[in-house]
Amino acid sequence: MNTDSTLARTLHQFFLNFLPNQRATSPHTIQSYRDGLKLLLMYIADQQGARSRLEVEHVTVERVIAFLQHLETGRHNGVSTRNTRLSAIHSFFRYLGSQHAQHLGLSQRILGIPFKRTSSREIQHLDNPEIKAVLNGIDRSTPAARRDYVLLSLLFNTGARVSEVVALKACDFRLTAPPHVVLRGKGKKQRTCPIWAETARLLRSHLEELRIVPHEAQSVFLNQRGQPITRFGVRLIVKKRIHNATAKMPSLRHKRLHPHSIRHSTAIFLLRSGVDLSTIAHWLGHVSVNTTNKYLKVDLEAKQKALAKAKPLFRSNGDAGAWRKQPDLLGWLESL
Repeated sequence: MNTDSTLARTLHQFFLNFLPNQRATSPHTIQSYRDGLKLLLMYIADQQGARSRLEVEHVTVERVIAFLQHLETGRHNGVSTRNTRLSAIHSFFRYLGSQHAQHLGLSQRILGIPFKRTSSREIQHLDNPEIKAVLNGIDRSTPAARRDYVLLSLLFNTGARVSEVVALKACDFRLTAPPHVVLRGKGKKQRTCPIWAETARLLRSHLEELRIVPHEAQSVFLNQRGQPITRFGVRLIVKKRIHNATAKMPSLRHKRLHPHSIRHSTAIFLLRSGVDLSTIAHWLGHVSVNTTNKYLKVDLEAKQKALAKAKPLFRSNGDAGAWRKQPDLLGWLESL
């Protein structure tokens, strides 16, 4: 891309100044915006046939809409991913319009592209026996397996986001009573999450094996090259360990599970243990308890299924379906 173009200069200002300095945007959000805009510009460049000469004028409303369609049909992305990419495009063109009045009309038209409504999916989570099957299925005879066991145990304990776990340093843990970990979530929000004594013992052994000194700013979870593990690496670990557990727990075959499913599992476990929604919201780092309410719906569905399977403890004196046969409803009520 020509670095002297208005598009290139504005992109540099957007990512190097506006987002990190004026908006104080988190690094994860900046990376997400970068990926979205990069995909858009690569798509337009392929359509245009001249990647090095891209200008603002090449980014039209029609091409942005075609790009969003390409995400769903060509890249097989879901609606939520499509909306995430559009959010990055909206943010950039809102900034472009504020900096260059001659492009204000284009910016307004692109900002007018609506987000697509998403259908609410059933929350996929692991029940307690499935969690135990995943952990018990890990043969901890190798360093990588021991790391996976500690990593998954911490995820199940805290319900942390993957981005929060891969960023953890040894200094973020307190492994003496009462043990806890400091997590840094969305919007640079920080929260303290308690961890069980067993999880603390696992972490203590893990740090000793890696010769990591507690209270130092050293990454806790490393890959085979000794580098901090990535979100993609955690996804592979979760996929592998769940797959290995399906032999002893066939119910796992019928679920679409991913790292975020562990977060859902923690929330539902806490809810079924009697923890109130407000505490669960703080535990997970939700801004609003309304976000946590979705787990209440899952728990109610589980209770309804259990009720349907259970036999009633008592029977009525009359035929429960008699009212359907009784032409005189008032007469039937009188007969009760």
